[in-house]
Amino acid sequence: MQKESINEIKAISSSWQFNDHIGAIKVRAALGRNNYQVASGLYKIGDPDSKSDVYVSANYKLSFDILRRNLKSINAWILVLDTKGINVWCAAGKGTFGTNELIKQIENSKLHAIVKHRRLIVPQLGAPGISAYKVKDQTGFKVKYGPVRASDIQPFLASGYKASETMRTVHFSIKDRLILTPVEISNSLLALLGVLILFFVLSGITPEGYSIKIAFMEGMKSSVYILAAYLSGAFITPVLLPWLPSRYFAAKGIITSGIVFSIMILTGVISNSFIQTIGWFFISISIASFLAMNFTGASTFTSLSGVKKEMRLFVPVQITLSVIGFLIIIISNFFLI
Repeated sequence: MQKESINEIKAISSSWQFNDHIGAIKVRAALGRNNYQVASGLYKIGDPDSKSDVYVSANYKLSFDILRRNLKSINAWILVLDTKGINVWCAAGKGTFGTNELIKQIENSKLHAIVKHRRLIVPQLGAPGISAYKVKDQTGFKVKYGPVRASDIQPFLASGYKASETMRTVHFSIKDRLILTPVEISNSLLALLGVLILFFVLSGITPEGYSIKIAFMEGMKSSVYILAAYLSGAFITPVLLPWLPSRYFAAKGIITSGIVFSIMILTGVISNSFIQTIGWFFISISIASFLAMNFTGASTFTSLSGVKKEMRLFVPVQITLSVIGFLIIIISNFFLI
């Protein structure tokens, strides 16, 4: 390919700018996540030539940004697939980070004319969507799977394109889980607000009619229970995930919420009648169980069949517990038990 044509390929930096950092924070909190994309196609970083490596990425901007940040001081090409704004791992499962899209981008970018070698470095987590032999048969390019994490690219290159067992292992540390919890929390904030308002309103029902004063007082109590259950399921359970018993996330949420609820009762944070306490216990564990179960989509511990089985088992339980708890609280309020 002529040098003029190569110069037309968009150059990018390995350094993040202010907007990149802000964008990463926003999508970690599920803000604008569905539209956080870069254009598919070929990019260059540094001053690559015909011998430089070609790295394949998704057009989810955070995936793209993490890759380029870890290519500091490396001259390389980045071939971005159109994954509809989905990260590599999820897109591989959905088929958008796939064989046909990779072949399409190789042809559209005229990669044969840009590099003399026939080697593509594909992230290991993209492997489920890529048929390496089909790519080789149709394009001549050999797929070489890189490490799980972009941060291991430089050691991967230094070892002669060989990945150690650690580089091939998907870790899910407490740091990884903490990074994902803001997304789960953000996705359920509107539902949380709706539940809080609902219980504030219902708390004012008495045998004598409706009392705004009682609604406020009892509504504050209900808010503490609901927020504790919310944090138990959406934050505490994911953080403590490996150490909680049971293979089911929903059961882990029940355990976490039960412990938090017991601590609240024993420390006198909130005091209610015995009947109301039972009602709130049922509601709390159902909320925490449901939120904890949602984290299966962000975890490396689960499979699609396992998630479906867990939902069949626990969704009816969660609904039943929440309905029973709701009725107990309404009845106890009305009859002043």
